[in-house]
Amino acid sequence: MNNLYNDSDVETIIERLEKLTPASKRLWGTMSVAQMLAHCNVSLETAMGLNFPKRKFIGRIFGKLLKLKFLDANPMVKNSITEDYYVTSDDVYDFEKEKTKSIELIRTFYNNGPEKCTKHPHSYFGKLKPDEWAMLKWKHFDHHLRQFGA
Repeated sequence: MNNLYNDSDVETIIERLEKLTPASKRLWGTMSVAQMLAHCNVSLETAMGLNFPKRKFIGRIFGKLLKLKFLDANPMVKNSITEDYYVTSDDVYDFEKEKTKSIELIRTFYNNGPEKCTKHPHSYFGKLKPDEWAMLKWKHFDHHLRQFGA
């Protein structure tokens, strides 16, 4: 399964990020390309232990079932639920800044390795192992890159 601890998977995601431009059009959803990058960045920062969204009640009930669906080999479905913490509704994001930040965060996550991955539970899925975080974050970037045709 693809993940952000695998060198070739990291390079492929970065190559796809490099294809994005400020004019990239979404194929579904409501975010601009800059909003999407900011959304992915704050999400990856969670896996890196740089922010700590609170556990959701619904996640405590259905988290284990949802976790299985989000960590399977299938791509994330279009218009998947977005946790409130990661909603980037304002269109005030600078595309180049967010794109550069995405690449830097991905490289840092990869270089830090599993030992520096967060121990904080995911807001919906609960406790994740570092390899599960790496798979989930790869799938998340893949989902949004497909959203913008990259």
